[in-house]
Amino acid sequence: MKPDPPAGPLWLDVSLWSADLANLERDIRRLEPFADSFHLDAADGHSVRNLLFFPDLVARIRQITSRPLHVHLFATRPMDLAPLFVDAGADWLTVPLETGKRVWQVLEWAQGRGCRAGVSLELETPVELVRGLRQRVQHVIMMGTPSGVKGCGLDERACDRMAEASAYLEGTKVLLLADGGIRQETVALLRASGAQGIVPGSLLCSAEDPAAVHEWLKSL
Repeated sequence: MKPDPPAGPLWLDVSLWSADLANLERDIRRLEPFADSFHLDAADGHSVRNLLFFPDLVARIRQITSRPLHVHLFATRPMDLAPLFVDAGADWLTVPLETGKRVWQVLEWAQGRGCRAGVSLELETPVELVRGLRQRVQHVIMMGTPSGVKGCGLDERACDRMAEASAYLEGTKVLLLADGGIRQETVALLRASGAQGIVPGSLLCSAEDPAAVHEWLKSL
């Protein structure tokens, strides 16, 4: 099992979807000092209307960085794709809870391969379902925008949902992350609501001074 992220400073799971995809290696090397892990969205084109990162690209990224690679897999049949991403070098695997019973097959398999395994919850999914996850996952992602869409603002329900999830997970080692709508004006709100980590995209990837942004985020 991969070591647990340290308690304390905000965990930064930097989304490479917001990097310059034509200069991905350059951006990975530029962002690596400021990333605790790299977040790689992957999809089958059905679960969400996108494809994003694919196994061969993840394998190449694995050669570039030693940071943990976190694959967030949106697929109607995730067990068909999960082994490809883990074999490519994924250290963390997240599957939407909305996938249904297949989620547990994938997560148990991933944990057996030494991966950190977790789930994400869409905005319409009842937060109380987090209560039953306490002993089954290493992390939970609370979505603050619709999945598979870039550039949306943080949903007005996101902070209350984060606070509710945080209460359910209190006293556990489950890492609680916020994904979507991560902006300069929203991070502190999410942090105050209980987020232990965030998935920053353009906030870091497009920053003129990523070191300064990193220092600020770690101070929250």
